[in-house]
Amino acid sequence: MDVTLRQLRAFTALARTGSFTRAAESLHVTQSALSGLIKELEAGLGVRLVDRNTRRIQLSEIGREFHPVVTKILQDLDSALEGIDNLKRLHSGIVRIAAPQLMASTLMPALIARFRESYPDVRVHLVDCAVENVISRILRGEVDIGVGPQRDELADLGAEPLFDLPFMIVFPPGHPLESIERITWADAMRHPIIALQGQFTDRLMLDLHGAISTPAIRPSHEVAFMSTALSMVSAGLGITPCLPYARPLVDLYGMRIRPLCDPEVRRRFFVYTRRHASLSPAAEVFARFLPEFVGELEWGLGGAR
Repeated sequence: MDVTLRQLRAFTALARTGSFTRAAESLHVTQSALSGLIKELEAGLGVRLVDRNTRRIQLSEIGREFHPVVTKILQDLDSALEGIDNLKRLHSGIVRIAAPQLMASTLMPALIARFRESYPDVRVHLVDCAVENVISRILRGEVDIGVGPQRDELADLGAEPLFDLPFMIVFPPGHPLESIERITWADAMRHPIIALQGQFTDRLMLDLHGAISTPAIRPSHEVAFMSTALSMVSAGLGITPCLPYARPLVDLYGMRIRPLCDPEVRRRFFVYTRRHASLSPAAEVFARFLPEFVGELEWGLGGAR
């Protein structure tokens, strides 16, 4: 049995109009072509679907039972095709992105707002999580895209560079560091340090090992999230190293953020995806939009603030 979509559409048009002439016009085909499609469908099914006489056209008993089934199939198919077309045209779609908690509360809201200006019908689901969990959420398929610092290469993980930024130090107004023109790591570590638990501080200590004459970082407080560290700095409990994308929260708390030198320690961030999984059209556009947006940012790395 070889039934085609053209045959089914010809049948539903004929059932709807009750006329070969009007059905042919609605499908933009000749009357003879429409008649041929109906005959092919009947031959393929081995049954008569349409009773013809000189006065009128009507469906046979089998045709009347067949008609609603075919109509539903074509409606479902047209709906699915329309959905695919909308996805391609970005009239709909969902993007799921994972980002470290601090980035999710500073950089990402402005990025998503800008993206929605160009693609208002695409929904962006932001997953804020610990930096260590970004990669695992991608590999488990929970998100389409992840943004995070450089990590060891994995076979199933694709990575595209996003930005490369130096560490800065955050302290409250009136702090002794405010009067120093060039703040070194040795300067900073003379004061109580509030640090993040886990890989953030571990990697930082490796970067600093042997580069400065002061002892290794011995935090006075260790917390899980940078937003907590910044709040503790605001309360006068210490200072904290962080990256420039923290500036919106730093400004919100009325604190100061300055570059750290001797040595300059930098962090590379990447856009991560699953290497062997294709992105939806919406996610592809968002992945291209990310570096464009970041490239327009002014990080304020030079002056005191």
